[in-house]
Amino acid sequence: VQLVESGGGSVQAGGSLRLSCAASGYTYSDHCMGWFRQAPGKEREGVAAIYSGGDRTFYGDSVKGRFTISQDNAGNTVYLHMNSLRPEDTAMYYCAARFAGPSLCASTDYAYWGQGTQVTVS
Repeated sequence: VQLVESGGGSVQAGGSLRLSCAASGYTYSDHCMGWFRQAPGKEREGVAAIYSGGDRTFYGDSVKGRFTISQDNAGNTVYLHMNSLRPEDTAMYYCAARFAGPSLCASTDYAYWGQGTQVTVS
């Protein structure tokens, strides 16, 4: 399984960014895709997750109402739409995947990880 993130960058507070994660190398349809982030000196934090069926999404408390996770029809590309960005959103953002049903999408135990994309909010 390969996960490639893109879309990070620098933005002023209050601005928006959209992250993308392109997944390849698997055919199993029942899976979760998640976004995590880690700032220097802090623990990794779950940001959002979506089940491949598209009808279940999960969000961390710090991003609820500001971030939206979505996926394309094939379920191979996942997006993280980030609005009303704050300086505390600054972190390396990672895409992750696990083959599981929706009840496990909100966990942090993901098997496959991308290399990450940096988001900086000033």
